Amino acid sequence: MSPWICGIVMVAAIWAAKWGADQMVEPLKKVRRQWGITQVAGASLLAILTASPEVGISTVSAIRNSGDIGLGTLLGSNIIAIPLIMTVAYAASRKKFGGSGSDEDRKELERKHQKHLQEHLLSLSKRAATVLALPYIGIIAIVALLTMPPDWRGLQPIDGWIILGVFFLFLAQALWRGRKEGEDVKWSKKQIKLAALGAGALIAGAYFTVTAAENVISAIGISQIIGGIFITGTLSTAPEVFKTWKIVGSGQTTAGSTSVIGDKAITLSLGLVPLALVTTPINDFQLFWINLIFVTLMPVAFSIMVLKNKHSGLKLWNVLLLDGLLLLYFFIILKWVLNLF
Repeated sequence: MSPWICGIVMVAAIWAAKWGADQMVEPLKKVRRQWGITQVAGASLLAILTASPEVGISTVSAIRNSGDIGLGTLLGSNIIAIPLIMTVAYAASRKKFGGSGSDEDRKELERKHQKHLQEHLLSLSKRAATVLALPYIGIIAIVALLTMPPDWRGLQPIDGWIILGVFFLFLAQALWRGRKEGEDVKWSKKQIKLAALGAGALIAGAYFTVTAAENVISAIGISQIIGGIFITGTLSTAPEVFKTWKIVGSGQTTAGSTSVIGDKAITLSLGLVPLALVTTPINDFQLFWINLIFVTLMPVAFSIMVLKNKHSGLKLWNVLLLDGLLLLYFFIILKWVLNLF
């Protein structure tokens, strides 16, 4: 099959997987309200769905013995997502918020928004760093400990069980911190059917993403892990850009931007489990440790800036710093790993 056709199939499959995840978002929001989970903590619950396409790609690549595609996808999306989403969120926060609710609520939102515009600030809750980003950094440290030492290098089944336990610990601490009283919610048959249809689209999208990626990578003549980092890792992040623009543009700056932190924490924990269970070696250790360094730098920089800023959130120079880290990553990979110039 032509690599161009495979490329189109891959893009369509990734969007199908994202669409499938979207259909399960509303039911999960109702669960959050029913259980009395705060918005920041609830971002980790919603992140299970936003991360599910990457986890699905990882699972299918493990089943098809193409583990490097899954590993590259997880690493690439974890590096690209935070600076990309924060940049889009900052840009979306520069325009007039849509919002909903009473006239008084909209006026208060607009008053705060004007202040943030003058301060060149993307307003975020500090809890996004303490509840999501700092535990995410802990997950990265555990992944490094399990995969980088010479005697343990790679992903083995025992690593998968450990990482699965870490995933449940992350989810539990996020969901239980700051719980409040639950609400009564109503469920419709339509929502349940759409959620079931979404699950099917998610599975099918992940399968065709991997099979199409295998053909594209083979036609281009690059390694599977490079293809995972730069092709499927990038494409799997793209639909989140539109969602971030829409949600932040409605005035929900924290909910629209910080769910990416929970998304990446779940991607790097739950996403590694299927690769570990089938045993995935690290074939290019230099590429792996460079990627892991930048996977770590993104949430570390985010946490420091959010917690240290006088006003809760990211200033314009903070967003540009994250973008600079991403450009530095691309330069290092292209020059010293791929030797392209």
